[in-house]
Amino acid sequence: MTEQHSIPEHYLDGYAGTLAEVAATGRRLTREELAARRALGEQAAESGHGLRALVVAHLAAARAAWPRTPGSADSTLAAVQQAVDAFAEGYERAQRLAVRREEAARREFIDDLLYGRSDLGRLAERAERFGLRMSRAHAVAVAEGPVPYAEGDPVTRQVERAVLARFDARSILLTTKNGRLLCVAPGDEDDVLTHFAKQVYAAAEGCRVAVGRAQHGPGGVVQSYEEALATLEMAGRLDLNEPLLRAADLLVYPVLARDRQAMADLVSHTLGPLTAARGGPQPLLDTLTAYFDSGCVAAEAARRLSLSVRALTYRLERIHKLTGADPADPAHRYPLQTAVIGARLLDWPAKPL
Repeated sequence: MTEQHSIPEHYLDGYAGTLAEVAATGRRLTREELAARRALGEQAAESGHGLRALVVAHLAAARAAWPRTPGSADSTLAAVQQAVDAFAEGYERAQRLAVRREEAARREFIDDLLYGRSDLGRLAERAERFGLRMSRAHAVAVAEGPVPYAEGDPVTRQVERAVLARFDARSILLTTKNGRLLCVAPGDEDDVLTHFAKQVYAAAEGCRVAVGRAQHGPGGVVQSYEEALATLEMAGRLDLNEPLLRAADLLVYPVLARDRQAMADLVSHTLGPLTAARGGPQPLLDTLTAYFDSGCVAAEAARRLSLSVRALTYRLERIHKLTGADPADPAHRYPLQTAVIGARLLDWPAKPL
């Protein structure tokens, strides 16, 4: 049976009679008749019938009822145009409403998924509809750029097309939240998140991507998402510029930051004497940061600071004299480097301890 023949006849109710009356009188369709065609179009869309088959059915009915009286063809053709246009308008209106409902349901699901506000059992059921199986572990990648990302933006569309063209769309969720671009993928498919990060960097400049650790269950998505957000915040404080930041590789930082008072005491005791330096502590703190970040290679640290090696060496000696800790001595290096990390985490000396 063809799709045309499967179209229920009630979608053509009154159509042939209207065409016959138009052929006889030359009148146009009334407002009530057009409203009826629109309503039938909405019903057809909600029932899942294809618009092409519905238009073909209308044209076939018009052909069967085509008037034999000379001079009435123009009026009849105008009526067919009005009727089909009204029917298609109702059909499209119903489709737009369905899309808005689907978008609203998807957004509600995403909000519940990322904030853990819904019953976990019910959330797992809803997740199947959007391609996620909550029995698996999932990891979340979060991209943050200089400008907010939103659904439908060019960058969002470009990244989505690139990711879904390579991987199974049924197991991946791409969306935006609070101006950030998110990718939720199975925890054992790390190549998805890596590819997502590459596509983000290809589509926009000045962005940073963080990946939370894979976690199990509906609540695991929330944990991975929050971990990725915390990693982005940590990267901003520490000025980390790696193209892809993984929470699993940065676990030492939240551990250090967990006891704020202890960290503040360490920074104050170890680096506090730098406040006596001419120009304040910041230049010397930057020197320590560059020195440790370069693997304690003086020539590389000097290059990063645009200094001569001699000038860098002088600064290191000044730090040793003020603090009593020698950055070049392995016995002093660990507490000194930990204090430098703590200063960055606490935003010292810009903020008082």
